[in-house]
Amino acid sequence: MAVNSRLDPQHERYQSRGALISLAQLLIQRQAAKTLAYLSQARSIAGISGLHLSKIRGRGIDFEEFRPYQAGDDIRLIDWRATARTGRAVTKVFREERERPVIIAVDQCASMYFGSQVAFKSVIAAQAAALFCWLAVDNGDRVGGLVFSDTQSSLVRPKRSRRSALHLLNQVFTFNNKLRDRAPQEPQEDFEPGLAHALGQIRRISKPGSTLYVISDFATLDGKALQYLNQLSRHNNVICCMVYDALEESLPIPGVYSITDGSSKGSINTHSGKARAKYKAQFEERVAGIEGELERLKIRLIKLRTNQLVVEQVREWIAKNS
Repeated sequence: MAVNSRLDPQHERYQSRGALISLAQLLIQRQAAKTLAYLSQARSIAGISGLHLSKIRGRGIDFEEFRPYQAGDDIRLIDWRATARTGRAVTKVFREERERPVIIAVDQCASMYFGSQVAFKSVIAAQAAALFCWLAVDNGDRVGGLVFSDTQSSLVRPKRSRRSALHLLNQVFTFNNKLRDRAPQEPQEDFEPGLAHALGQIRRISKPGSTLYVISDFATLDGKALQYLNQLSRHNNVICCMVYDALEESLPIPGVYSITDGSSKGSINTHSGKARAKYKAQFEERVAGIEGELERLKIRLIKLRTNQLVVEQVREWIAKNS
């Protein structure tokens, strides 16, 4: 199917299509990232240039705030007067550092292996991960991340090197292409499915001042996952990217449609206007619930539709939030 006609035709080559991503499609996102480069120079969003869209807490030039000392903090930044006054170790936090870790969590679970137009959710998530990865590389930041499925995960610790970025993208490619294998897979030792376990692993490699992108359909967002997001957002810049398909948002025009999960077939009847309205309301209620929880935690949300270019959707989001 054709890409939304409102999108910039010159950027259509960055659009990934179909059920699976290729390494070439992940690599071309570096060129897509360069089309956003001017935003890093022309706009300052929440005091931080580029796509670091909320206050980054790290070591830098401008003083930001005091906060309790955490394991791993530079002891040279401890404020001894505040420590003596409060009776507990207090450290100074500065605003913006030139080099900071960027961590990208990419959901490649079975619920992401779905799409009705242009590309599957898993493909759009992979494409978005590549875009953010190359933005971090071009910005001179350390980049790493976590790719996870229903049975396993791969953790890549942040490093400031193109090799680290390529390693992460190779893991994204590998996990994405495993989705077509419908045979049951043995889970990794001590592995638990769901977003909460993935965020728990992210905490192991995140340092105060990191930027964290969480790219998912948030099908497994629960109380524990929100708890981890809250903990991570206290000292990091967390940006959630919700990937969804047009068919999840609303049912198609009245008719009888064939559907398949790759092994079995069925059909859906969309003639009932009441059923279509209820379906749409349920989706809107779910999205509103996610937006509300993230807003409470002061976490920004980017919504990515599967039938639109990722780079254009990110660009539009930046324009609305600048």
